[in-house]
Amino acid sequence: MAYVQCSMNNKVGSMALSEPVKREAMHTRRIEIQGFLREDGLLDVDARLVDTKPYSFANDDSGEIPAGRPLHEMLVRMTVDEKLVITACEAVTLHSPYAECGGGADNMGVLVGLALKAGFIKAANERLRGALGCTHIREMLQQIATVAHQTMWPVRERARARRLAEEQRQDPRRIVRAEPGEDDGSIRLLNTCFAYASTGAVVRKRWPHLATPPAPAVLAPQPVAADEVS
Repeated sequence: MAYVQCSMNNKVGSMALSEPVKREAMHTRRIEIQGFLREDGLLDVDARLVDTKPYSFANDDSGEIPAGRPLHEMLVRMTVDEKLVITACEAVTLHSPYAECGGGADNMGVLVGLALKAGFIKAANERLRGALGCTHIREMLQQIATVAHQTMWPVRERARARRLAEEQRQDPRRIVRAEPGEDDGSIRLLNTCFAYASTGAVVRKRWPHLATPPAPAVLAPQPVAADEVS
């Protein structure tokens, strides 16, 4: 399960954000995304977005949206195959400021056939651009894709472990090991973020064959005295 939620006061161990100034809560957005392995081998990724406000306010359609009642609530289910190609996608709007908003969820099927790889968001936004889709559902697509990859990772690792175990069973005298980088996604992760920098400690420990030496430090230019300029 993956959670994406903005919070200004969450603590991680002994670390925390700075103490905020006195303030008033105005809006909360919660996004919950879960990845599932289906019995037919496909993956489902279910996403839910909820926007709420801690005060009541006027609304043209309903007259008023009470405090705490969702302003937006959208559900999305994306199904992908073992290659992370979308085979089905559906969405529904449970709460929205306007009755017509629900129509923006009806077109999610146009994503079928797209692969969750580089360029996916651009392609998805093209198919669901503007009035063809829903702004808030489009905003979830990047996180849905990320959770699909995180869900597929252990599925592939289990398959690799089963394959290695079977090879070991067939030849007990042979020590079977996976080749460095084989099916482990290391190449795809390398240099995609600070922690996976090829010069960092994580890569040196997990994938030493991909590690590179740190770049030499660049010394800042020293100030030149005025009498040295003339």
